[in-house]
Amino acid sequence: MANFECRELRKSYGSAQALDGVSLQVGSGRILGLLGPNGSGKTTLIKIACGLLQPGGGQVEICGRAPGVETKKLVSYLPDRMSLPMWMNAQQLLNFYVDFYADFDTQRALDMLGRLGVPADRRIRQMSKGTQEKVQLILVMSRRAQLYVLDEPSIGLHPSNLSGLINVMHDLVKDGNSVVLVDHDTQVLRTADWIVEMGPGAGSRGGQLIAQGTPASLAEDPHSLIGPFLCDRKILPVREEEDLFAQGTIRMRTGAIHTVRPLEVTIPKGRLTAVSGVSGSGKTTMVLESLVPGLEAAIHGRVLPPHVRSIDAPGIAQVKLIDAAPIGVNVRSTVATYAGVHDELRKLFAKSSEAKARGLKAKDFSYNTGSLRCPHCDGTGIISLDVQFLPDVKITCPSCHGSRYAREADEIHMVTPTGRTLSLPQLMAMDVQDALEACQGLKTICQRLQVLKDLGLGYLTLAEETPGLSGGEAQRLKLASEMGRTQSDALFVFDEPTIGLHPLDVRTLLDVFRTLVDNGASVVVIEHDLDVLRNADHIIDMGPKGGAEGGRIVACGTPAQIRSAADSETGRYL
Repeated sequence: MANFECRELRKSYGSAQALDGVSLQVGSGRILGLLGPNGSGKTTLIKIACGLLQPGGGQVEICGRAPGVETKKLVSYLPDRMSLPMWMNAQQLLNFYVDFYADFDTQRALDMLGRLGVPADRRIRQMSKGTQEKVQLILVMSRRAQLYVLDEPSIGLHPSNLSGLINVMHDLVKDGNSVVLVDHDTQVLRTADWIVEMGPGAGSRGGQLIAQGTPASLAEDPHSLIGPFLCDRKILPVREEEDLFAQGTIRMRTGAIHTVRPLEVTIPKGRLTAVSGVSGSGKTTMVLESLVPGLEAAIHGRVLPPHVRSIDAPGIAQVKLIDAAPIGVNVRSTVATYAGVHDELRKLFAKSSEAKARGLKAKDFSYNTGSLRCPHCDGTGIISLDVQFLPDVKITCPSCHGSRYAREADEIHMVTPTGRTLSLPQLMAMDVQDALEACQGLKTICQRLQVLKDLGLGYLTLAEETPGLSGGEAQRLKLASEMGRTQSDALFVFDEPTIGLHPLDVRTLLDVFRTLVDNGASVVVIEHDLDVLRNADHIIDMGPKGGAEGGRIVACGTPAQIRSAADSETGRYL
């Protein structure tokens, strides 16, 4: 019997089709790999599998039953990461789960602590971000279930930790359980019995099965986008430089902090430097707690952090941390407003004959304060229902159907240089790629939309709320205003920007890094992704292990030099 099966599954969000006739099944004792570009329908599919979403059409069965209260007991789902009690250590957290969940397998949890290298006696607040991700994974995989749905389980894991994850998955399927694995890491995907690839694009261009088969068969399938990356062939070019420090050097000396020992760090200016190492080896402490605050203090004439003994960065006048923190705090911040596209559109619509006839100005086209905003939802596109004794329920505004605008806005049109007649609500409902085609000939708008497309964000709609973007999407959107300008006095810092990215999107990200470097910027990226590491100009590898067994620089140099470093755990995988 299949632990999960769907037939002709369909799901739409408004006019956008997220799933279009998807059929697949996961047999008992099998690992199914599921992947595709961001926005291709993967998350929608697994939420339906877990009974968290109702399909718009088709049939779903979980262990032979329709989704419901009983089937939820059969599924263990790694969703958006839960909040961990920072004051507990790992052992205390496991004890809490034993008391709270009757289906919690303590022995499996303890075994996973060892396999993934998580110290049982360390408090959560003392763990690195990567180690905390391991704890999240352990809690989900240690519950007794029949179907385990793991969404990006490789997040925060060094390649050396992935073997532990893979062994645990094999143990689960030996007991007759099934695993649905949503991931893009090829090392993990190669362990799947069967891979289903969704696409071919994102949003309205996705939602379909474009290829499926064993990892070996997908590697030879011309329709598969992941196939070439499942081969052992290196696809991305390796860039080697003889004189890495020709443009200058950033130097930093630090004292001991946390589990990190005193360090002497040298970073080449005008290059791409990757900081690697296993979880808990000191990457975040070295970069985000030492380098960034130390440079900011030196630039602004402030006192250095106590553990930063000296820092010297001639010519660096600004530090730009491009992190995964959400953009904005409410639904009024959208992709179009953040990228500066909405202001330009408002100005153009205000110049239309229909707007002039009604006496409308650019300010009237603001969905935040303008006269054309929807009066029922006040321009948010949603309304909250007050349910007694329960949290407020948010639903799409029944008046504007989520467009944020009153009906009058649909009556005001702009004729584009290509002859298309569009209203502002119609444009805001488009994704970046469609809007770029619709706005051909509108120079400023096209330039800004093209940057978003070049950053791999062509599938986002202009009206998409920025607080709801993934961490990787937020990072790339923050970069939009930085592209195309000279950056010789800037240091850009990225914290694991490849999380959740398809290998093709990683290639796009590498192009972005190269563009920044070509414009004179110095780039430092904390990363586990092997393609990024292979393409770095310079690598600083921390380790050799995590916690007390790490905290020092074990190797630094070009990728080739790291590969040959005996103490480098990372070098073994390059």
